[in-house]
Amino acid sequence: MASPLNVLMVGTGEYTTGFVGGGASGSDKKVGVVGLSMFDLRRRGKVGKLGMVGVNGTKFPAIREHLNKNITQVYNHLDTSFDSFPADNTKDPESYKAAIDALQPGDAITIFTPDTTHYPIALYAIERKIHVMITKPAVKELAHHIALLEAAEKHGVYVYIEHHKRFDPAYADAKHRAQKLGDFNYFYSYMSQPKSQLQTFAAWAGIDSDISYYLNSHHVDICDSMVSQLGYVPVKVSASASTGVAVSLGCHEKTEDTISLLVHWQKEDDPTKHATGVYTASWTAPQKAGVHSNQYFHYLAQGGEIRIDQAKRGYDVAEDSAGQLMWYNPFYMKYAPDEDGNFAGQSGYGYVSMEKFVDGCRAVNAGTLTPRDLDAKGLPTLRNTIATTAILEAGRLSIDENREVKIERKQDGQWRLV
Repeated sequence: MASPLNVLMVGTGEYTTGFVGGGASGSDKKVGVVGLSMFDLRRRGKVGKLGMVGVNGTKFPAIREHLNKNITQVYNHLDTSFDSFPADNTKDPESYKAAIDALQPGDAITIFTPDTTHYPIALYAIERKIHVMITKPAVKELAHHIALLEAAEKHGVYVYIEHHKRFDPAYADAKHRAQKLGDFNYFYSYMSQPKSQLQTFAAWAGIDSDISYYLNSHHVDICDSMVSQLGYVPVKVSASASTGVAVSLGCHEKTEDTISLLVHWQKEDDPTKHATGVYTASWTAPQKAGVHSNQYFHYLAQGGEIRIDQAKRGYDVAEDSAGQLMWYNPFYMKYAPDEDGNFAGQSGYGYVSMEKFVDGCRAVNAGTLTPRDLDAKGLPTLRNTIATTAILEAGRLSIDENREVKIERKQDGQWRLV
């Protein structure tokens, strides 16, 4: 049987711990996703030692208190212990290096940090034969994506991009059904978060990254995973951005409110067949829309169409304290404990994504699978997400340079932007 996987969690914010600005996040991730999933996977014997690294070690006492109150005391004394870097009285933006140096080849890290930090952290780990999970987007530049892929192949490690929407049951079913509908014709998606998220991401919003990298990455990847199997590749991108709201709320002057990508797709073995994808993302949605994230898409093909609205799933709750009707999403992370008091969200697609990574790492370590085998399974690996990075960077260039950006894929499989 495969040995438990030792995991270092890089990044201590909302997605890892649910701890933001001195307390629990106001979003739908109040106790986080990565940490809770890893603590439970340790309870189940799939994960061994756990560590966590951030920039500001002075946060760790409050983070431990937060995890004890909201996880240990809620889920039947679930162990939330972890080794932390840097020390509780230290601040060090490069503390990830010492934390990774303390690992052994075959251990793993998860990276949930600002987009511009993904590449250096991932490369540092890969070069030390550490498996890597990176939150989406993998990186901001196509050249960095390709460099990480080459390094991962050289060192024989598994690099997985945390595109959890692939494991949403409705989206996964849609992907399967799309294969029977013939040629791809049109895709439209919209995903948003409320203005309050701009406070959570104030340190990097509009400075290190944008809303397209953050949210359009979901549906660009979903679309690519659906249509790449039909032989379609992206060939050119133009983008448009709305501005004014985020800046009025105190964000950096370059922060866009909403970004739309117009992507032209072409069938590789029949260049006469084209398709259009439109992907829109915003973080200036209303504060009291009843959902943390509106998310839906429309897929049109030769033999049919698919529509999915994953914001309102037939489950709404009215509470006087909220002052509004709320639509919750327990299909992503189900926080209600089971009849024995244990965490019971193992079927949530946020948790499933984490477990897929852990299982893949353990299989590679045990010698039963190779990273190439995991690519072949269609998982969101580094190799299987190149088109998404190409589209997202092309969109950024289109806005910055006010032009259409072409995506070329050569005969040898190499990608580049023109």
